[in-house]
Amino acid sequence: MRPPLILGSTSRYRAEMLRRLHDDFTQEAPGIDELHIAGEPPGERARRLAVAKATAVAERHPGALVIGSDQVADLDGLPLDKPGSSERAREQLRRSSGRTVRFHTALCLLDARDGTAHVHVDLTHAVFRPLGESEIERYVAREQPLDCAGSFKCEGLGISLFERIESEDPTALVGLPLIALARLLRSAGYAIP
Repeated sequence: MRPPLILGSTSRYRAEMLRRLHDDFTQEAPGIDELHIAGEPPGERARRLAVAKATAVAERHPGALVIGSDQVADLDGLPLDKPGSSERAREQLRRSSGRTVRFHTALCLLDARDGTAHVHVDLTHAVFRPLGESEIERYVAREQPLDCAGSFKCEGLGISLFERIESEDPTALVGLPLIALARLLRSAGYAIP
């Protein structure tokens, strides 16, 4: 019998992505402190937080299969966190204009029955086109990307900000690498598709 599937996240974006593969799951907040560790590489931070989120939820549901995910954007090795305000979003987009931002999207599928964890980290390069100040103003006003690492939503108008996106899995940029997740879920006994 398959274990219950839990998404260890309150992100509506990740829930929408997971529904593309499987709709019989619940969502639960991991309730962890997303500490920044000085000098920690962005990919390692994403990996650590994805595992921590899955572990926190798995401890409360010992018979479940838990998905944890985290994404860290970086520009020249410095993290671009969720901006939280329109001014910070505009500043992030000004800094990203004409440059490449790397997105490290980590996924952890943890089987709470035996503690087995499978971890995958996807690296996406988003190459921004040069952006004018009025474009940035219009974009932030329309999309309000205040809860998105890097200050854009590629599944919406944010796609117009790029020259190109380079990735093994285009869904990773939204926050949940579905190609890797589908593979892991199949190996755990879930029929995908």
